[in-house]
Amino acid sequence: MHALPAGACDAHLHVFDPRFGTRFGAHATAADYAQLRGAMGLERAVIVQPRAHGTDNRVTLHAIQSLGAASTRGIAVVHPDITDAQLQALHDGGIRGIRFSLHTEHDAAVRLDMLEPLAERIAALGWHVQLHWLASQIEAHAALLQRLPCTLVFDHMARLADSADSAGVHEQAFGVVRELVQQGRAWVKLSGPYLNSRAGLAAGYADCDALAQAWVSEAPQRLVWGSDWPHVTEAAHPPQTPMLLALLSRWIPDAALRARVLVDNAAELYGFD
Repeated sequence: MHALPAGACDAHLHVFDPRFGTRFGAHATAADYAQLRGAMGLERAVIVQPRAHGTDNRVTLHAIQSLGAASTRGIAVVHPDITDAQLQALHDGGIRGIRFSLHTEHDAAVRLDMLEPLAERIAALGWHVQLHWLASQIEAHAALLQRLPCTLVFDHMARLADSADSAGVHEQAFGVVRELVQQGRAWVKLSGPYLNSRAGLAAGYADCDALAQAWVSEAPQRLVWGSDWPHVTEAAHPPQTPMLLALLSRWIPDAALRARVLVDNAAELYGFD
């Protein structure tokens, strides 16, 4: 693994802290992540509210403060009944977006019909909507995505695994996201390779290389990288987080471009100094 540039950011991780209640048995606190981050040489982080904590964003706000408000941002999960004052409090606590994790209905804390009214409200704060959707959902709701008034961020390379070819570049969903990126309205996270791989950990997720490299080719100025720590979907075959970071060198051999993704792009999207 190459040495990381100053200000390198992990733009997607989750914290599970039983002190704030959780429906999931994971124990992965901000203190746990701080040790890992230091060992890997990462300096900035984006905490993404997990399903297990629902709309109780205290766990994410606490993690932001624990890891350092100047170097940490958060993505919340909220319902439309949230007040303007509560939204402002989240903003003051470091929140810069809201997440709609709808790739499965199981334990989903939000619904599709909440997306547009919430997007209208958060646009004034300069926040974005982060989407963990499947390719089929992106295709089905392309018109909705086009009319949303705020920036969009697609999780895990836009989940294009079920594609016409190994790269996923011929999927209609790829075109939908690419158009939004070209319009300057969307970003893509280079994260969750295991969610886009059939070959799995034993093969180093090599079958998602083409998809990652397609996004690097199409949108280098609109990509960020995330570890997806603590990898809760991979309990049977958990990867080592440093190995996932090392994949970035395979996807982006050029050091200057890697630095842009890790530092400059993340600083622009999340408002780091």
